[in-house]
Amino acid sequence: MGKPTGFLEYEREEAKAVSPKERIKNFKEFHEPLSLEKQKKQAARCMECGVPFCQNGKMLCGMASGCPLNNLIPEWNDLLYHENMEQAYHRLHKTNNFPEFTSRVCPALCEKACTCGLYGEAVSVRANEYTIIENAYEKGYAGAKEPCVRTGKKVAVVGSGPAGLAVADQLNKRGHSVTVFERADRIGGLLMYGIPNMKLEKHIIDRKIDVMKAEGVEFQTGVDVGKDVKAADLLKQFDRVVLACGSRHARDIKATGRDAKGIYFAVDFLTSTTKSLLDSGLKEGTFISAKGKDVVVIGGGDTGNDCVGTSIRHGAKSVLQLEMMPKAPDTRAENNPWPEWPKICKTDYGQEEAIAMYGSDPRVYQTTVKEFVKDKNGNLTKLVLVKLDAVKDEKTGRLNMVEIPDSEYEVDCQLVLIAAGFLGSEEYVTKAFGVDTDPRTNVKTEAGKYASSVENVFTAGDMHRGQSLVVWAIREGRDCAAAVDESLMGYTPL
Repeated sequence: MGKPTGFLEYEREEAKAVSPKERIKNFKEFHEPLSLEKQKKQAARCMECGVPFCQNGKMLCGMASGCPLNNLIPEWNDLLYHENMEQAYHRLHKTNNFPEFTSRVCPALCEKACTCGLYGEAVSVRANEYTIIENAYEKGYAGAKEPCVRTGKKVAVVGSGPAGLAVADQLNKRGHSVTVFERADRIGGLLMYGIPNMKLEKHIIDRKIDVMKAEGVEFQTGVDVGKDVKAADLLKQFDRVVLACGSRHARDIKATGRDAKGIYFAVDFLTSTTKSLLDSGLKEGTFISAKGKDVVVIGGGDTGNDCVGTSIRHGAKSVLQLEMMPKAPDTRAENNPWPEWPKICKTDYGQEEAIAMYGSDPRVYQTTVKEFVKDKNGNLTKLVLVKLDAVKDEKTGRLNMVEIPDSEYEVDCQLVLIAAGFLGSEEYVTKAFGVDTDPRTNVKTEAGKYASSVENVFTAGDMHRGQSLVVWAIREGRDCAAAVDESLMGYTPL
């Protein structure tokens, strides 16, 4: 423990964000990191408590408490405080293949379980992680390290999101020859096209992919396995195949007028913006544009917030965000104690920007779409919205959202973005390999296992567990890689 009294001496200090009206002028990351000296003080706040809940990574009441990767947080906080930066990087990288991603996009489950946060402000774990990994790249610690020995075994990984990349990274380090297949034109999966640049600039992904290439991982883009390449051919060419294709089957909204022009799934909207931004700086105009439009985002999660922030950067006339459920409390409820994940209302960057631009929070709670209104040409013009009441089911105890009679009202709208989550994996891949699936169409395995019903075919990430966080995808990828390695070698040190 670097400074036993650090948590008493120093207050939490966070990286300053560029003001909302200034940052919406571009798609760049907008936080200004603290200096190394200031970040060292933040690391000194770590108590190195007897039971570090931050790295626990267990499920409590159906929610994760602490880091699913079991990151050695107190250890690298201590190393950062003492400015032993190289060792701090090695301890961080020991459990996390991609701290450059998680230090930007992870909701920091570790901080929500931090012991300091029980009565005060949690340690700024994610910012400490950011400092360690960015320093590692600057000083050369995070450079390529090729495996000393090759096993002669070949593994195909289908999908290059965080789960697929983690599988590839781990198995390559073990000495297996790994080829990653990606149907898009760039590597990264939803890291590349599902998360906007202002949260994760894409040169950060490219930087890591360049390291993995130098270490021997092969990447093939523009290859849609199950369509361009037959599953049988892949199984002949490789000793093992890992399906890490994500959970891209989006949940739809069924209401009258759903066929109106101007209704898109959030992931398609975000993908079109990022692709156009990378290809031409948005100059070619092929992306789904919100400029000058009244935009309604259906869904209140991170993806919905990303749609709000992206629409504002396009120059939307107005933005409304619909949430079916009641507003969460602003502070922890008595039945939601630490170290459970705090079920509280969070105002994220997109909502902050909407407040600054339009003068009010864009979120409307307990509301959904009853009808999409279109003109004679089929173009979306309005929405009929209806208020909902939370009614508790006496048998199950669950809250059901029920329409309130005569509560309908209209809003102008020319663009709807559906961010209502995902239902599971896309069937054409699972059918191509003939793997068993669960009721949500995710690849079925034994509990805690990663082998599918088809010999030599494994799975990881959202395709296995359903829609989840980047940090869970990395954990799945690491565990799946260990299972693949054991099946190939008879044992595994992974």
